Amino acid sequence: MSEENVENLRAWLESWDPEEWKQGVLVDETGLLDPEIVYEDENLPDHVGEAYRGPAGVARAAQRWAEGQELRLDLEEIVGSGDHLVSVHRARSKAEHTGIEFDAPLAYAWTFRDGKVIHFKSFRSVDDALEAAGLRE
Repeated sequence: MSEENVENLRAWLESWDPEEWKQGVLVDETGLLDPEIVYEDENLPDHVGEAYRGPAGVARAAQRWAEGQELRLDLEEIVGSGDHLVSVHRARSKAEHTGIEFDAPLAYAWTFRDGKVIHFKSFRSVDDALEAAGLRE
């Protein structure tokens, strides 16, 4: 299941479309997300400390994040194996109203069970995500 988790996660991440997120759409054609999935965000001030539950909750979080900005996420690599992975991205955004631009690394720590994502959490620091996933001490 280890390599399968990596490949399934890569396929799903590469299908992300921030323009769809603005409409509240989060496509999961692969069925990667467990119905009881939990997403936590440590990046956006209005998301910190919140948990989004189920695929609809993940879609709601993505919609809130994409609102009011041009957003691009480039997958750089996936680290780990088995049921604990970290995806490393480059996040680029530009606020529609102010023109303020943001360009920084972003990482997600992913937990799988039986080939489904049951939990993921975003981090601004790749090291923090690796630590959270148990991939760095």
